Amino acid sequence: MVIDGFDVPEDGSAADHAADLLVRVAAGDQGAFAELYDMLSSRAFGLILRVLVDRSQSEEVLQEVFLEIWQSASSFAPNKGQGRSWVLTIAHRRAVDRVRASQASADRDVRVGVRDAHTPQEGVVEQVESRIEGRRVVRALGTLPDPQREALTLAYFGGYSQSEIAALVGAPLGTVKTRMRDGLTRLRQEMGVTS
Repeated sequence: MVIDGFDVPEDGSAADHAADLLVRVAAGDQGAFAELYDMLSSRAFGLILRVLVDRSQSEEVLQEVFLEIWQSASSFAPNKGQGRSWVLTIAHRRAVDRVRASQASADRDVRVGVRDAHTPQEGVVEQVESRIEGRRVVRALGTLPDPQREALTLAYFGGYSQSEIAALVGAPLGTVKTRMRDGLTRLRQEMGVTS
């Protein structure tokens, strides 16, 4: 038998043995499940790896396959087909499902990327206003005493916390907090902010 270009030999004794094991697995026989796993897992893994190429994903899918076999062995009909074929068909179907799911996820990512790429960018007016406002802030910062300007610059442009600023400038935390509060008050006054 050939599944996805993968030659799966069906000699009667091994196929019959797989069918017998599946019947026992359907009855909850864990030993039969372990034997079935030992007999077919490497073949199923090879088939899955051939479809997915990625080894770690193939290992995940192999686990899913044998979980499905454990859960649905009762649906195997020995009079309708070979046990090995039934197991390998499940493996192939699960591998193809994983490829489709990965492709669907990639397609969604592309759609989101395309949508985000077409969102309107900030207009010229907004850019000019932002630059003017930035210059006003820089000028207002220039009017502050050095310790206040340094604390505010480290906090708002450097992203440092008040504790980190205290460590950087070698000042007590309370002093840094006071410098920042006084500096912000003065900045508001310089920029004409009344609230």
